[in-house]
Amino acid sequence: MVLTEKKGNIGIITFHRPEALNALNSKVIEALDEAVTSFESDEAIKVIVFMGSGRAFISGADISEMENLRGLDAVRFTTKGRDLFRKIEFMSKPTICAINGYAFGGGFEFALCTDIRIAGEKASFAFPEAGLGVIPGFSGTQRLPRLIGASKTKELMFTGRVIKADEALQLGIVNQVVPQDSLIDEVHSLAKQIAEKSTMAIEFIKKSINLGLEINIDSALEIETGFVTACFGSHDQIEGMSAFREKRKPKFD
Repeated sequence: MVLTEKKGNIGIITFHRPEALNALNSKVIEALDEAVTSFESDEAIKVIVFMGSGRAFISGADISEMENLRGLDAVRFTTKGRDLFRKIEFMSKPTICAINGYAFGGGFEFALCTDIRIAGEKASFAFPEAGLGVIPGFSGTQRLPRLIGASKTKELMFTGRVIKADEALQLGIVNQVVPQDSLIDEVHSLAKQIAEKSTMAIEFIKKSINLGLEINIDSALEIETGFVTACFGSHDQIEGMSAFREKRKPKFD
């Protein structure tokens, strides 16, 4: 259901449930949580990449599990996915999403919790929930409007319209659209670039941005000042600035 692989200092998590187009059910969510926790605690891993196998990234949450949920069971299922996505959003390591195909419903929501989203030309996105008598429940109604605005979010969620990779790029949902057959290579190249930078600096940048987006700007600036101050005197700051002065490539831990 969830495959893990290490390529140097890059951890790769692949959704692999081809019989259901990688749909999310409780077992997939639990396996994903285990994989994420393992890579987060592995000091050798600097960047985490998520991808889907076959023609889908994640086709959504599994309707065969959801259709009979009622009351507390529905709360538990939704909370399990929502809390894991929040955990991934705020984990210390940078995350990249390689979107190869369908990213519908919960799959779209999952992509939104990652730091950088790269789409192949065949990627497509939709929120079909209103046509199923429900609403997005893994944080989509909160993350997407913060990214593209409330009005456009409402249009996409009210209609369930499928958008292609090029429109997702125009809206700012994805960072790049690349040829389908080079998606993995492009994502791996980007991950390697990030992995070469200071792990501490990347973590502090991520925390500063994520926390700052949730509070007023004056408080956010104080957070930024705290993180930048914490960098000074560290191995990475001394090495990075020494390497710049000596015109060589820095050697971070």
